[in-house]
Amino acid sequence: MNSSLVSSIVFFCILVVSVRSDVLSDSCGEAAKHDPNIKFDFCVSTLEGNPKAKSAIGVADLVKVAIETAISNSNSIGSLVTKLLSDKGLEPYVRSCLQDCSELYSDAGSNLGKGEQAFEGKDYRTANSVISAAMDSAKTCEDQFKEKEGVVSPLTNENNSFYQLNAISLAFINIVQK
Repeated sequence: MNSSLVSSIVFFCILVVSVRSDVLSDSCGEAAKHDPNIKFDFCVSTLEGNPKAKSAIGVADLVKVAIETAISNSNSIGSLVTKLLSDKGLEPYVRSCLQDCSELYSDAGSNLGKGEQAFEGKDYRTANSVISAAMDSAKTCEDQFKEKEGVVSPLTNENNSFYQLNAISLAFINIVQK
């Protein structure tokens, strides 16, 4: 093989990797620009952890990555809630809130699965609706802890991250629709 052919192949590979990383960065930038709930750094760092993000060639691929990441996050939060509920010394009000959160995140995972299917079928209206419902789970979970004075949610960081992941999914869907 001559050196110019090898150089061309290497250049092409670098170009492809560069374009793919720009898809994630550009998409997160666009999403963050239009939605104050989305932080650019969070978007990039969270999604680049999914190997499928590296092979994304467009925003539609990133919608799937974002939804899959949100589903995984929902499952992790559900596991954390189960662990927290195993504490026998929990105040009854906190226990009740955590039980509600467990149900909310279970439903959220189901809604996200429906949202992914709707997106793949190009039913963007349904995708937006069910992903928005999943997104509301984080806010509902967090807000109920605030209803009793002096109670602090043990899930604030998780709820905020989950909310933002869903905001990213919705923003990417909106980009795809344009």
